[in-house]
Amino acid sequence: MSGSDIAALAKSRQQQSQAETPNLLETRLWRNPCWFAARFNHIALRYNGPLYDWVKKTTDLSRPEFVVIYSLGLANGALARDISKGSGFPKNTLSRAINRLCDLGLVERRTDKNDGRVQTLHLTTEGRKIFEDALPRFIEYEDRMMSSLTPEERNSLSYLLAKIVLDTPNWEQKTLT
Repeated sequence: MSGSDIAALAKSRQQQSQAETPNLLETRLWRNPCWFAARFNHIALRYNGPLYDWVKKTTDLSRPEFVVIYSLGLANGALARDISKGSGFPKNTLSRAINRLCDLGLVERRTDKNDGRVQTLHLTTEGRKIFEDALPRFIEYEDRMMSSLTPEERNSLSYLLAKIVLDTPNWEQKTLT
């Protein structure tokens, strides 16, 4: 067999193999009994990836660090445990992130006047600026992501997702055995 014959055979086998092997992404999204979780994760990855890459490039903050900034930007002060609960990041990961943000002067700890053991976290002026600079990009990207939906479809989606979120206490605590 000549070199060109081997190349043609390899190409033919590769094409045959590709035809026999379904596209994994297509399979995960459209032929999956857990279609909701697969599609939801696919969308979240396509949203979070580019935005957190931008955050890293422009601020040199890690994802957990920016999650703290974003959370505190939405609320006027919060407890670390509440940020952990809302973000899904482990407490030790957020503790490191919070310590770095405090060292950078982006977040400050304030002792609760009613309970000296409790410390709330707040953005400094510099931390607030990072949040305010980033928020329009997050909003714009979400608008782009939702652009294929009509306003009525967006409202329906918001309602349905809220329904699922509000029901999480009924299913997330159940242990898998």
